[in-house]
Amino acid sequence: MSAEIAELVQQAGPYLTAALSAYGRAVLTPAEDAAEDTAEDGTADATAALGRRILRAVRRRRAAPEQAGLEAAVLDAAEDPDDAEAAAALRQQLKRALRGDADLRRELADLLPAPAAGTVTIAASGPRSVAAHTIGTAITGDVTALPPEILHAARDIQAPRALTNLAPFPLLLGREDALAWLRDTLTEQSGTATARASTVHGLGGVGKSTLALAYAHRYRHTYSLIWWINADSPTRIEQSLAGLASRLHPVGAGGASQTERAEWAMTWLQWHPGWLLIFDNVENPADSDRYLGALDGGHHILTSRRTTGWPRTIPTYPLGTLDADEAADLICTYALTDGITTPRERQDARALASDLGHLPLALQQAGAYLGQNPTISIADYRGRLTAKLDKTADDTVSERTIARIWTQTLQALTDRNPRAVELLHTFAWLAPDNIPISLLAIPGADDDSLHEALGLLAAYSMATVTRHTAGVHRLLQTVLRATAPADPQGLPAGRREAELALVRVLTALDIGSSPEWDELLPHLITIAATTPHGHTKDPAAPLYEIAARYLYHQGHDVRAIPLRAAGLTQYEQTLGHTHPDTLMSRNGLANAYRAAGDLDRAIPLYETTLAQYEQALGDTHPHTLTCRNGLANTYRAAGYLGRAIPLYETTLAQRGEVLGDTHPDTLMSRNGLANAYRAAGYLGRAIPLYEATLAQYEQALGDTHPHTLTCRNGLAKAYRAAGYLGRAIPLFETALAQRGEVLGETHRDTLMSRTELARAYRSAGDLKRAIPLFEATLAQYEQALSNAHRDTLSCRNSLANAYRAAGDLDRAIPLYETTVAQFEQVLGETHRDTLSCRNDLANAYRAAGHLDRAIPLYETTLAQFEQVLGETHRDTLSCRNDLVWARRAAEEGP
Repeated sequence: MSAEIAELVQQAGPYLTAALSAYGRAVLTPAEDAAEDTAEDGTADATAALGRRILRAVRRRRAAPEQAGLEAAVLDAAEDPDDAEAAAALRQQLKRALRGDADLRRELADLLPAPAAGTVTIAASGPRSVAAHTIGTAITGDVTALPPEILHAARDIQAPRALTNLAPFPLLLGREDALAWLRDTLTEQSGTATARASTVHGLGGVGKSTLALAYAHRYRHTYSLIWWINADSPTRIEQSLAGLASRLHPVGAGGASQTERAEWAMTWLQWHPGWLLIFDNVENPADSDRYLGALDGGHHILTSRRTTGWPRTIPTYPLGTLDADEAADLICTYALTDGITTPRERQDARALASDLGHLPLALQQAGAYLGQNPTISIADYRGRLTAKLDKTADDTVSERTIARIWTQTLQALTDRNPRAVELLHTFAWLAPDNIPISLLAIPGADDDSLHEALGLLAAYSMATVTRHTAGVHRLLQTVLRATAPADPQGLPAGRREAELALVRVLTALDIGSSPEWDELLPHLITIAATTPHGHTKDPAAPLYEIAARYLYHQGHDVRAIPLRAAGLTQYEQTLGHTHPDTLMSRNGLANAYRAAGDLDRAIPLYETTLAQYEQALGDTHPHTLTCRNGLANTYRAAGYLGRAIPLYETTLAQRGEVLGDTHPDTLMSRNGLANAYRAAGYLGRAIPLYEATLAQYEQALGDTHPHTLTCRNGLAKAYRAAGYLGRAIPLFETALAQRGEVLGETHRDTLMSRTELARAYRSAGDLKRAIPLFEATLAQYEQALSNAHRDTLSCRNSLANAYRAAGDLDRAIPLYETTVAQFEQVLGETHRDTLSCRNDLANAYRAAGHLDRAIPLYETTLAQFEQVLGETHRDTLSCRNDLVWARRAAEEGP
């Protein structure tokens, strides 16, 4: 039934939008005759009339209280038919009406025209998603272009009853108020919020995850599916959703990539309402934006240590430590397994809880220790704890507390099962969740000893263990790494075991061809990011370079930074700072920094590497030329065109002489130079250079090679800058379709093409296509790169421009103000992109009549444009012209 409802709502969408646009708030006003359903003031057509009939039919069949909710949603949507949140609220009202009324479903099915035979309807939902049929069948936003049979499977497959991946029901004491708050905020009826979400935040170890887990178990019967998502990075979110796809559709998911499986899971969730998703340990609130916007058929719970940065529409709950009685109860529950507590023990438990700061994780681990060692009294344990304050883990109160407990628990574990201690130290160097049990097995060793050790760790509450995976709290990992003793090789305990385990498993897999590779990649990145200072002869080092290249080819070079940094350190220590392999590794890290938008790190690293290449290999060695071209690219990205253009010209001449005029590297330099000419406004030089280079790329590398696509996109941008939109738009559409097919829908280059196409639509005045495309692409940039990446900021600025062009200054101005502040922080106050965004903000102020804000901003920006770009640059001239108009408007008055 849920699939039928989703399809009806999807079919009805265009008719409802047309009705709201045509009739506005009068859409529910009773009509006197049928003629009114076909024309009203000459503005409505048959599409709008059918949408009106649908809304009236739904309203007619609702009870009075439910009619009020429907009417409120209709009025909100009528105020602004382009408001995605209001539209989503109206869709939700329609879904509720259809769920409980089979006759209404039949009536709507009769009203709606049947799709033509052989057609496929593709839809995206959420405030930042869009589906488009303008480029063959290119889909942007939160829906990936999956094959029709896969999409049908997402619609038709039903989840097993109460499917979940939850850990066992936890012990939860003293959190009834928090549980009640969660339930109230998630289930309250709201006329506007359809993707109900709540955030629980607090310090590490305070029990956020335990609270979310307890809620999920308590209300498990009210949800069709509950899925736990590890959300400390976009990659981990994708990995968790891919796991959902594998559970729901194991046959179809078997040969799919992790990204494809995650997108299938998204599609399934859009078809099947009534689920609960728990995003655990969200490090960056922007990482979850895409899912909250696209998935409106269920509930979301987010846990995080972050107290700020959450959307104002999401209620947040600050979870504190337990009160004294609740903390003592928790200790006694774990420690006194016979259930009998004497007044003295109760008093000692309160004192111990106070020493531990009433932190639930610390209380649980202390109680578990006492429960496993019943001959040690609470008072004795407290005395030992007080005498052994750990001085090495002093970053936070939480870490100091856990470190004090760790000393006692470590000794007990060592006495009972040394293997358990070895495992715990190994866990410290891996990603905290989803550690495969198979990764921990030692070839030829007794499996029973492994499982006994894991069972003991679970008994002491030091690890979470399931049939196939293990996990450890991040706070405990921090303490373990800080306090680990040295092994015989001088490494912190567990480090070598973690490295060898990953090497053993990963080297047996084909890179990127199996889900196991993607599942183990977070562990490899973590071990690279936590490399101890001075560590040499890391057996995993060759894998760092392999994994970094794998991520690069996926368009995720940013994620590879820890891998490249660790790999470079190994090269420097083993081969020296100027060995060719070291230089190549350093150049790769500089490339990754540039991809991340971290130009302050990239530029000096390129400059150092280039000088070393010139000294070690010579001025015209191919590796030297590659590094020089990378530095020119980075100068251009930083807006230093006066440095970039001469460097490009020099490199192009040298590559042509050394490698030949049509060598791919020569073509790359030529394309880079054309990019720099375009950025400098020299379109008369840029366009012919692009056209010649594109022809050579097509001949040398083929029509769909990534470098050919990059050049084609650059030429389209030059055409747009020159005002040749008739040439630019088809070229952008071709480049986007080809990049999506060759590189994938979320590759950085594909996102760039999508942004440029949206800009071309805006330049052509086609805002109905431009704005949704900008919104969808911005959401994908925030997920794939970051909220403050330069490409993300550029897309956000373009979206603000589109809002301004549409006259929507209420959305444009706040978006400009946010983006200007971020540009200033990321690129600096005088970077060309910062100045352009500031000029756009001044234009918006002027359009809104705020001349008192616009004129000073124009004056400041103009002075900086003159200083950075010169008095005759087109951007300087444009700003000066804008200032003239603003002053004239101020003189003329209202």
